[in-house]
Amino acid sequence: MDLTVVAYVIYLLISVALTIWVARTLSRNGKVFLADVLHGNEKLADAVNHLLVVGFYLVNLGFVTLYLKNSESVTDARGLFDALSVKVGVVLLVLGVMHLCNVYVLNRIRRRGMMEREHTPPVAPQGWTPPGPGPWTAPAGKA
Repeated sequence: MDLTVVAYVIYLLISVALTIWVARTLSRNGKVFLADVLHGNEKLADAVNHLLVVGFYLVNLGFVTLYLKNSESVTDARGLFDALSVKVGVVLLVLGVMHLCNVYVLNRIRRRGMMEREHTPPVAPQGWTPPGPGPWTAPAGKA
């Protein structure tokens, strides 16, 4: 069997396994974060979590498939490891970048939600009194 085919098979096994592991880890640990972002709506958090996982699989497995082709044929064991290290390394970098992008976007949504939840009125001026009756004072009652 050609070593290039062996490299393809090993690359696919490693990349698909890593993609599944990262997606499951992010899904399991992201539920709490999504529930907070979505103000405790568990059903919506589960739905968004599932959609994010499906999108993650589609993008990453699509990238893994597109990146499968090797420009050089693999002739020996060293070439096999060289090809695998480059391909798996790029897949790991793409997985990491996608994770950071997801966390950044969700954190921005979370911050916006937290700011909207804060209904703290501004502090009234202290130590300042108006110079006299102003246009907003109630008229004095006639005796």
